[in-house]
Amino acid sequence: MVRLVRTDSKNTHFKLLVKLLDKDLAISDGEDHGFYNQYNGIDTIKYTVVAYHDYLPVACGAIKQYDTLTVEIKRMFTLPEARGKGIATKVLNELENWAAELGFKRCILETGQKQPQAIALYKKNDYSIISNYDQYIGVENSVCFGKDLL
Repeated sequence: MVRLVRTDSKNTHFKLLVKLLDKDLAISDGEDHGFYNQYNGIDTIKYTVVAYHDYLPVACGAIKQYDTLTVEIKRMFTLPEARGKGIATKVLNELENWAAELGFKRCILETGQKQPQAIALYKKNDYSIISNYDQYIGVENSVCFGKDLL
């Protein structure tokens, strides 16, 4: 059974999963990793979700306020051995629900062309490709998504 816990970026399990995410991205992003990594600090993130399976942390994600109506989905990661079980979708749905409870109306996010599993996850969960925003404008590897919350 999967249990979702709302927490913050100080959570030890969230920090552990983010370290594993960063190691994974350093490989897949290659020489672009330094550019992306500068925008992925977790110190100011207030809202994170950690998924547990059999009491072990297996996935995480976060939301960060982008503007008064929008949050940005950040730091989504699932351990390789836990992938393909719908856990990332559960984390994403919990983040969306939390954002809506906080009064936000929209989620946006950025992922890379080199992360096809992430792209598939967002498309499967009704995210639409949007124009690249802010630091991702003109970055060919970046794919940005958006979704209105109900």
